Amino acid sequence: MLNISDLSYKIGYRTIIENGNICVRDGWRVGVIGVNGAGKSTLFKLIAGEIHADGGAISLSAGQRLGMVRQDIPETDDALIDIVLAANEEMAALWKETETAVDGNRIAEIFQRLEEIDAYSAPSKAAMLLTGLGFTEDQLTEPFSSFSGGWRMRVALAGALFVEPEILLLDEPTNHLDLEAIMWLETYLLSYKHTLLMISHDREMLNKCIDHVLHVDKKQLTIYSGNYDTFERERSMRLGLQQKMHEKQEVERAHMKAFVDRFKAQASKARQAQSRMKALARMDIVDAVIAERAVRFVFPNPNEIPSPMLSINHADVGYTEGEPVLKRVHRNIDNDDRIALLGANGEGKSTLMKLIAGRMGVMGVMDGDVFRSTKLRIGYFSQHQTEELDVESTPYEEMARLFAKKHSEVKEHLVRAKLGAFGFSRDLADNRIGALSGGEKARLLFAFMSFDAPHLLLLDEPTNHLDIDAREALVQALNAYQGAIIIVSHDPNMVERVADRLWLVKDGACSDFDGDLEDYRKFTIQSRREDRKKDKAEKIKNTA
Repeated sequence: MLNISDLSYKIGYRTIIENGNICVRDGWRVGVIGVNGAGKSTLFKLIAGEIHADGGAISLSAGQRLGMVRQDIPETDDALIDIVLAANEEMAALWKETETAVDGNRIAEIFQRLEEIDAYSAPSKAAMLLTGLGFTEDQLTEPFSSFSGGWRMRVALAGALFVEPEILLLDEPTNHLDLEAIMWLETYLLSYKHTLLMISHDREMLNKCIDHVLHVDKKQLTIYSGNYDTFERERSMRLGLQQKMHEKQEVERAHMKAFVDRFKAQASKARQAQSRMKALARMDIVDAVIAERAVRFVFPNPNEIPSPMLSINHADVGYTEGEPVLKRVHRNIDNDDRIALLGANGEGKSTLMKLIAGRMGVMGVMDGDVFRSTKLRIGYFSQHQTEELDVESTPYEEMARLFAKKHSEVKEHLVRAKLGAFGFSRDLADNRIGALSGGEKARLLFAFMSFDAPHLLLLDEPTNHLDIDAREALVQALNAYQGAIIIVSHDPNMVERVADRLWLVKDGACSDFDGDLEDYRKFTIQSRREDRKKDKAEKIKNTA
């Protein structure tokens, strides 16, 4: 059991959590939610002991282990599977001791303990976790140093899952996963037999994998029973009652104030007016329901152009050296298409997006081409673009530069209106880009990409830095937009609500996928089974 009592924490003069109290019972699966900056990750660091509270206490039941995904795996040439096995420190220490122990009784104790913690099946368990998170069997023995940051985080996640602590803390575990790995992780977490606390903005995962919600909001910690949708309904009811109470108190307050203003100068009413003034001072005004979800996105609608607006004709797609990533792609995009690209990381989804955006061409000159309508305007969003932003500039200055390229005169109110359509107030628009949060930078990119009312929006993982409310706002804006959309997203909720066509990018080809995401889940499971069978058959063939 995890017990938090009277927890308070400040950063400088800013209070993050104030007198927080919660009790998480054994076996609960808790989704930790709140807007960006509310203090969710700070709470995890407090629970893990990485930082210390200014007040209150955090306690675990005796003998319970706490586990988090490691962010600091050192640069090493150790094999992936060895890193995961080493995550269980007790097991690793016992195996190491077997190499030096000489006392017979101690040796017997070691092997008895290894049997108790199921050490003999550990390699197969570690392999199952790594392959579930997207690694191939051949990659399990490759050095950790040969993998990039996103794949390294998958190794860290596998290590945390391998240990199976009594209390597991997961901070945005889906951030570095593709849709296939997320589907696997959902299934795994559903069967996790210990306590789980998970920070996530993935509504689908929260609905499937949790039975309680911990809401971090306005410095307070509040536990709700049920999944995310249940939390939304219950909180909406509470806020509705709160608003009604606020309105009632405001009427009463106005009546009392009017009495005081009218009679405070009259001697006969002075005592009564004084009493009303004291009552006003004591009055506990219920907070108004503030429009927390005020961030709204508005993508401007384009003028209509004939279909198809873009055609890819038997094109090979790839980079200057080596084999094509995709071969003989033959696809049309109409002006009302809503397409989601499915496929594991590395299969070529982003490559196809770059081809459509005109950021790379077809391979070879003898065959294959791309037709684009001469009137076609494309808006392209990719997370790596946040790294290209001028951190010393402001959103207003950058948007004004875009206006200057198209118009002889830059009018301030039009520039601010464009930014306002994506939640940028005057103060935020005049702030340094370097000081913006990840979600605010993503919104800024949405504003830039839609500046000239594009006919086609290309969205490559648009939700990585958006909280649940911002994701909902994005879905609503995309559904209101009247142009075409192609999206790559690991957020199943967004794919299901925005796309009406699915393209599968796999094994060098791009084809229609007939079915929904549940069908794709089954397809992925079956494909992985077949791939494992092929790998085993190949190994047997090579050793024969």
